[in-house]
Amino acid sequence: MSQTSLSAPLPESLPGPENAAGLRDALLAAAFTADGLLDLLGAPAYSALARGETVPALRATRGDGPLRTLVRLFLLQESVPTARAAEVLPLAECLADGWLVADGDHVRATVDVRPYGGDEGQDWFIVSDLGRAVGGAGGAGTREEGVVLGVGGASTTLASITVRTPVRSALDLGTGSGIQALHAAQHAVRVTATDLNPRALAFTRLTLALSGATPAELREGSLFEPVEGATYDLIVSNPPFVISPGARLTYRDGGMGGDDLCRALVSGAGERLNEGGYAQFLANWQHVEGEDWKDRLRSWVPAGCDAWIVQREVQDITQYAELWLRDAGDHRSDPTEYAARYEAWLDEFEARGTTGVGFGWITLRKRGAGATGEPSVTVEEWPHPVEQPLGPVIRAHFERQDYLRTHDDAALLADRFVLAEEVVQEQIGVPGDEDPEYVVLRQHRGMRRATKVDTVGAGFAGVSDGSLSAGQILDAIAQLMEEDPVLLRDRTPEAIRLLVEQGFLVPVG
Repeated sequence: MSQTSLSAPLPESLPGPENAAGLRDALLAAAFTADGLLDLLGAPAYSALARGETVPALRATRGDGPLRTLVRLFLLQESVPTARAAEVLPLAECLADGWLVADGDHVRATVDVRPYGGDEGQDWFIVSDLGRAVGGAGGAGTREEGVVLGVGGASTTLASITVRTPVRSALDLGTGSGIQALHAAQHAVRVTATDLNPRALAFTRLTLALSGATPAELREGSLFEPVEGATYDLIVSNPPFVISPGARLTYRDGGMGGDDLCRALVSGAGERLNEGGYAQFLANWQHVEGEDWKDRLRSWVPAGCDAWIVQREVQDITQYAELWLRDAGDHRSDPTEYAARYEAWLDEFEARGTTGVGFGWITLRKRGAGATGEPSVTVEEWPHPVEQPLGPVIRAHFERQDYLRTHDDAALLADRFVLAEEVVQEQIGVPGDEDPEYVVLRQHRGMRRATKVDTVGAGFAGVSDGSLSAGQILDAIAQLMEEDPVLLRDRTPEAIRLLVEQGFLVPVG
């Protein structure tokens, strides 16, 4: 794997966005897009590049051609002949603005420019430090303070779970290279992006300009300090959530003790949200000896907000420490230094009683002033595969909570339901038996949940097409099963509520 860019110092100045439109036109003309890369490199080399392995991409870009030149220049950080660069780029403007620098009779890039597909197939570009685009020539590993990373799994996950409805105002807190701000610019009238690192704000400006997006309001500072007093319809943050001993690296280490940074973000978001607004975060949290992790996270939820918190993964403290030591490149350092840093992580966890670290998503929704009933706070563990994007699924979750909160059993039985799309029934039992031991309903969309149901639940779900009320369906089932319809109506609403809550049944209208 090429390591040349890892040793390159961070440039003192970054390119200017003045002629970004001309550069964008040149990149698009050469098919320097996500689809163009896949066509040129092929799936194996394209996937290898995402893993930080550059050899297959170097082999695929041998020879001439505009797209090969741009891949070697901006993704592989290779110098290319000046004459060849002039054939595909507005060379004078790129040199004057600082996108390229002369290197004898060659030119080289000063930043990583990575094609990125938008929500609706737009051709966007994420600009970051050389070799620090996750999956770039140097991978993410670096111990340099102030480095700005590009596209990674965490940033694409947050983009995929964000509720995408038209809003007047959106806040990208801890913007990094501007990925979330770029997404938000497609459905928000006004986007504000903040970061403690001024280099990150400069990269966000470049990302938006090169992607042809509306500029964002850029503010420097920590947490909510730069936007004190302002409120938003949408807040998103892929924060520096790593729980570490100290704050060596701005892009990942929060600089607060334990998981205090994530807690401060979540608990402080309520007063910055407009009614009906969403705040969505990626976060890490401690599993502390003697504490229920679910109760710990419930205590973070601010008053006046509903919440859905999903734990996707848990690592023990040794796995966690090793992951982030490798991320910083410490495993390539002197063994004694590596061991000392490892000890420091374990000392920190031991002092706090930390037995593991969870990773997941946190979504808040600000309730309206006239909202009735207790807030809905769901905290669950879901390590299973899901179908992205989940933004519509998350929005539907809160809509279902509203429905259940405002419908008592009588109203539930008077309403009509339809079975959600791509729900299948599985019958579990010993082969050859006439009747199954139990029945499972399974989703093939969204969260891909599965739930066990009895004969009544399976029958109810099977005939729910919106034509009959729940009560009418239960009366028909009671007649077929020769049961008392009154007793069946009394005992079934709880099961219907569960199917609605988990998204198997959708209320009509």
